[in-house]
Amino acid sequence: MAARKLKEVDAVIIGLGWTGGILAKELSEAGLKVVALERGKMTTTDADFQLQQVRDELRYVQRQEMMQDASRDTVTMRNTPKQDALPVRRLGSFLPGEAVGGSGLHWSGGTWRWSDNEFKVRSLYEQRYGAKFISSEMSDLRDWGITYAEMERYYDKFEYVAAVSGKAGNLKGKVQPGGNPFEGPRAREYPLPPLKSVLSSQLFAEAATKAGYHPFPRPAANASRAYTNPDGATFGGCQYCGFCQRFGCEANAKASPHITVVPAAMKSPNFELRTHSWVTQILKDPSAKRVTGVLYTNLLTGEELEQPASMVVLATFTMNNTHLMLLSGIGQPYDPATQTGVIGRNYCYETRTGANLFFEGRSFNRFISAGGTNWVIDDFNANWNFDRGPHGFVGGYIVSAGHNTNLPIGNRPVPGGTPAWGTAWKEALAKWSDSSMGITSSGGSMPHRYNYLDLDPTYKNAFNQPLLRMTFDFKENEHRMNAHAAQVVNELAKSLNATRMSSANGKPQSWTVVPYLSTHNGGGTPMGTDPKTSAVNPFLQSWDAHNLFVMGANVFPHNGAYQPTGLVGALAYRTADIIKSRYMKNPGPLVSA
Repeated sequence: MAARKLKEVDAVIIGLGWTGGILAKELSEAGLKVVALERGKMTTTDADFQLQQVRDELRYVQRQEMMQDASRDTVTMRNTPKQDALPVRRLGSFLPGEAVGGSGLHWSGGTWRWSDNEFKVRSLYEQRYGAKFISSEMSDLRDWGITYAEMERYYDKFEYVAAVSGKAGNLKGKVQPGGNPFEGPRAREYPLPPLKSVLSSQLFAEAATKAGYHPFPRPAANASRAYTNPDGATFGGCQYCGFCQRFGCEANAKASPHITVVPAAMKSPNFELRTHSWVTQILKDPSAKRVTGVLYTNLLTGEELEQPASMVVLATFTMNNTHLMLLSGIGQPYDPATQTGVIGRNYCYETRTGANLFFEGRSFNRFISAGGTNWVIDDFNANWNFDRGPHGFVGGYIVSAGHNTNLPIGNRPVPGGTPAWGTAWKEALAKWSDSSMGITSSGGSMPHRYNYLDLDPTYKNAFNQPLLRMTFDFKENEHRMNAHAAQVVNELAKSLNATRMSSANGKPQSWTVVPYLSTHNGGGTPMGTDPKTSAVNPFLQSWDAHNLFVMGANVFPHNGAYQPTGLVGALAYRTADIIKSRYMKNPGPLVSA
């Protein structure tokens, strides 16, 4: 049966998380008729995140109620092209959300400003170290086509919408005490002061200072006190309840699309939200470089519908955006053998290592925490004075400590050598669990020709479409970076003179999907200035269809050490701005190919 064709609208937005919500709010206010199609359900704090139900680790962590349903749609995974990929039947390493608000419902709130160290990465490294410093296998490492100066006002806008708590380290070019001295210059302070520190972050800050580093409180979209944002959304102050990452916030203290940009969009009579709507294809005009709308299924009725639109905004999770581009035949799929094509290219992830410390007789009250109670050093990331040359890697890493969502089921630290079960394990858990802290590094991931996304030839989703296949592993650049990070982490950990210590591991390891790492996936539809090596231009407009705009971390040409949401939100505001100021007046390519 043919899909029922609906009345054309000005813009259809696929996915209603941070980026979809931002575009929905901005475009509907500009007078466009906007429809948002969200695969998941409607979410409100009153209905979904009230006590006591919200603090349910079994429900939200173990049973993954807020996450994408892997029984309907997932990815297949392998480390190299020579391996057979297998479906990920239970999410583990990363956790895309599935509801109004997306992954912005269950994130921890870390909000960073990525700098020109990332945006001009190829130019900077070649200028300092020479072209040969960058491996031929990393030939896709490229400048992004944007600058920090261009992004500053959009970072600022997102921070004030998202109630970010922090301390500026650079105000109008002048370094400020207490903040990150390596950040780019900002026009004004954060909207809110930093969250309170906990004992573990205090000990880390003292050790880092003694070692000559520059610790500061992590900027986070967790309101340190009551706040009203420029759109009128109200926030409560953080309760330090310990249920932050992977949970909604009952106090409305953690910024989320469902309490900020989505309600702002829904105030407009130009905006319509349709939940339980699974988009299966973006429709193309075969005679022109444009798209004509989308095909989607109402999951409650099973009806297939066509929604025509003058503009399409793709705003789902990183891998889902790439998946839909491949399924829709928009852009040439990437081929690692020839290094041609762009869709699926530059997939990157994140590196991590950490040490656990145990202090006999000392209580850390680990159950008291928030997403922003960590303290951080940026001396090995945004600090361009840190010489990567002797260590042979591109990129950088941050190091942090401070309890963040240490849950009773999923987080039970005991010293190395403790039996995995039985009486001895119980005794060790009772003795050490609240007497422990961790120090962790988070590092970037550079593009490699054999790390990519494509369509799986074997496995299919609930709509009989090929699953997305992920081919990824850590390469030599990441191994070198992680080895250096482990050394720094262990030196800081040893300086604290803990009773027991489990050291950070800096040895090369393959990536596996089983333990959680982060939901900071990047690349797949990279941005750039050359349509031969990028899927979208610097305004996130598709090179292959001028009325298709692609949001999210999938546009990152490589992944950095920071959490991506601050940059993702800023880029969304920048795209909305260019659509309103230029594209609406004269639809067409914004950048010449």
